[in-house]
Amino acid sequence: MSHRIIFAGTPDFAAVHLKALIEADCEIVAVYTQPDRPAGRGHKLTPSPVKSLALEHQLPVYTPVNFKDEADLSTWESHQADLAIVVAYGLILPERVLHAPRLGCINVHGSLLPKWRGAAPIQRALLNGDAVTGVTIMQIVKALDAGAMLVKHELPITPDDTSGTLFERLAQLGANTLVESLPAILAQELEPEAQDEAAVTYAQKITKDECPLDFSKPAAQLDLQVRGLNPWPVATCQLEGVTYKVFAAHAADNTSSAAPGTILEVNASGIVVACGDGSALTLVTIQAPGKGKVAACDFARSKKDLFARGNRFV
Repeated sequence: MSHRIIFAGTPDFAAVHLKALIEADCEIVAVYTQPDRPAGRGHKLTPSPVKSLALEHQLPVYTPVNFKDEADLSTWESHQADLAIVVAYGLILPERVLHAPRLGCINVHGSLLPKWRGAAPIQRALLNGDAVTGVTIMQIVKALDAGAMLVKHELPITPDDTSGTLFERLAQLGANTLVESLPAILAQELEPEAQDEAAVTYAQKITKDECPLDFSKPAAQLDLQVRGLNPWPVATCQLEGVTYKVFAAHAADNTSSAAPGTILEVNASGIVVACGDGSALTLVTIQAPGKGKVAACDFARSKKDLFARGNRFV
């Protein structure tokens, strides 16, 4: 017997999960996603990745602004779903929506709950220097990411991971975990495990205020900042009044007593900058305003006076 499933999600991370469900021949009776948003230089209304994928597979798509209208609530209930699967949807679901499917609603969250509840679990894990992260499938309740857990799978964070690569790996892990676990979830064979409230941490939304690199901090911390903010909103540093985006960097072997931000050298790896605690950071890939991403060493060598030893980033 097939089970009627509602899928709700918006970004690429969610689309990976929807694609896995489609390939597993699940009966998806409705797809919910955020309304089309302006994007690109022309601010043209653009569908979400989830909407594009759903339309490609002739699935019915719904884009309510919220669930305050009776019409939207009634439509959700009319699907007579057995289960709703929510992945990075971006809307708060009211109680009436949560209770409409026969088995309620579940969520695939990009962390090992109860650590990193909230909007930016993947970036916060990187910024915090966590050695491991993962995905959790949980029951959705009214409180933010506080529902009982059904499945958890771990994923090591590598020294080369950025938020972008970690998003991709966690999306695939989440999709695989969801498809593998779905039969047991639908059969109600899994014992829900309550989250330990004493161990809760929150992953606050990432803002552009977090972009500037403070070279008075240790290089290892700045390395995490660069990786955690790539591909958005991207770490920055300023030299001679010009702000550069930093897409890749790593802690250097150099030690120095120079003031933080001082350029120590330019070598084949990049621009080596003095940091706190006597450490140094090599800027590997940068972007000047209005230009493309380039190897920092090549850019610096094309502007030797600007990136001369002793000049300082702020």
